[in-house]
Amino acid sequence: MGRDTIADIITSIRNADMDRKVTVRIASTNITETLLKYFYGKVLSKTNRKGAYRTILNLKRISRPGLRIYSNYQRIPRILGGMGIVILSTSRGIMTDREARLERIGGEILCYIWGVLPGMKEQKWIHEGLITESLPNGMFRVRLDNENMILGYVSGKIRRSFIRILPGDRVKIEVSRYDSTKGRIIYRIRNKDSNN
Repeated sequence: MGRDTIADIITSIRNADMDRKVTVRIASTNITETLLKYFYGKVLSKTNRKGAYRTILNLKRISRPGLRIYSNYQRIPRILGGMGIVILSTSRGIMTDREARLERIGGEILCYIWGVLPGMKEQKWIHEGLITESLPNGMFRVRLDNENMILGYVSGKIRRSFIRILPGDRVKIEVSRYDSTKGRIIYRIRNKDSNN
């Protein structure tokens, strides 16, 4: 079985970032040099400008030897609404999603990169909705007050408190601005609360 050099690079960088290491030793190849140029040139220069902040670098391998993922330039995903970077392997070499869109070429999606500064919380919206269907593993289909249907999952606090949620219950659901198709059920509205 062959080695996945890109996954090795990503794992080494992720582990070094979690361990707060200053240096990382990686085998030198053309792919590693190009990837490191993007990792440290584009991501860390944006997130670590002043040096006072500690970034949490997130790297996710997408295309792998067992399952290659390709995309044309119009369908390249936007990570965190454009705040992250998608690295692609194209016919013109390895490039970011922005460069591929400008040159109008697609390719193999190698990985996603995004960084988060401490104290920066993801903005979330809280909606009220009605449970329409119960699904396995604590998942529910929820109809929001604006008639959108989304997938809801039970938060840990509700699960730990053994609060039972059934179809027909009204709930408060927390939805991320980056993925509006699913949300976290944070509160079950009692009948007397919903009448007021």
